[in-house]
Amino acid sequence: MIIRNILLVISVVVFVGCKSEFEQVRTSGDPDRIYTKAMEYYDQEDYSKAISLMEIILSSYRGTSKGEDLYFKYAQANYSQGLYISAANLFETFSTSFPTSDKREEADFMAAYSYYLLSPNFRLDQDYTIRAIDAMQLFVNTFPNSDRVEQCNTLIDDMRKKLEVKRLAEAKLYNDLQQYEAAVQVMENLLRDFPESQNAEEIRHMIVQAQYNLASNSVYEKQKERFTKTNEMAQAFIQRYPNSNYRKEVEKYLTVSSNKIKEL
Repeated sequence: MIIRNILLVISVVVFVGCKSEFEQVRTSGDPDRIYTKAMEYYDQEDYSKAISLMEIILSSYRGTSKGEDLYFKYAQANYSQGLYISAANLFETFSTSFPTSDKREEADFMAAYSYYLLSPNFRLDQDYTIRAIDAMQLFVNTFPNSDRVEQCNTLIDDMRKKLEVKRLAEAKLYNDLQQYEAAVQVMENLLRDFPESQNAEEIRHMIVQAQYNLASNSVYEKQKERFTKTNEMAQAFIQRYPNSNYRKEVEKYLTVSSNKIKEL
């Protein structure tokens, strides 16, 4: 029995002795000690440990002189770990919690940039792309004299192009599936939302083509109306792009549509 107790004591001593410094600090219950070590890990770019310690003491320093810097570094550590969703939320919360902070401009940009880094391939859902555009546009409006404005505008343009490419791919898919009415609707919305599109000529040609196919495949009762719309679209295209490489094809749609309207 005595030997067993001695062995137990020895085991506890060995366990405590082998306990890492990080664990000793983490379980110490001493906010100041934890804060000091968290800042040390942060400066050493050991963000995983820094985050673990910061999470323990955030509430302890709320409303203190150290609280603002602690929260900003907590958000920055999440960003540095690639935890962009958390980082975006934390930077946004920082701006709301410390609206007069001299770090607010940086926090607002970092929130927007975190969303930008979350923006996926154009084939996937673009929710984060839209959030990034909105956040960067808000940043530009809020800090029009910031050195980051030019970068934000460039990134906004890049993301808008991604949204345009996604919308165009969607229209082409509808066209391939012979869902011509949906294809026309998507492309018309695309031109309305992206009037500066460099693909405008191609898109307008696709609209005429899809509208012609829609009319050709319609029931008798709807053909006259839809061929009339094809005729109007074709004329508008030729007027807008008189030297287009698509002109001959569009003129064919115009001729056939005109003849169909007369027949009907």
